[in-house]
Amino acid sequence: MHELGITQSIVEIALRTAEGQQAKKIHSVTLEVGSLAGVVAEALQFCYEACSKESLLEGSRLIIEEVQAQARCRDCAVEYPLTDMLDCCPACGSASGDLFCGEELRIKEMEID
Repeated sequence: MHELGITQSIVEIALRTAEGQQAKKIHSVTLEVGSLAGVVAEALQFCYEACSKESLLEGSRLIIEEVQAQARCRDCAVEYPLTDMLDCCPACGSASGDLFCGEELRIKEMEID
């Protein structure tokens, strides 16, 4: 389960950022996770609770916002949602689309005291 390693990194970044802001408590961490990022949101939630024990994060909420994958057709410039990397352009049927979002995995914001 690579989600454990990802969650440990998220926790480290959140703690380092909060300490830099001289926070006393972290209430929530909001993540943007692309639909093609290859992570399981439920596994991140499970690991987050375990990784945040005995830290400023203990008891905080992990909020996961899914970002729908989007591509832009190289042939007709139409932007369209992707559910699979093999999806074709719905306007012209071309298979030459460029992915421009949907693989992100980043901390968007944190609520701290």
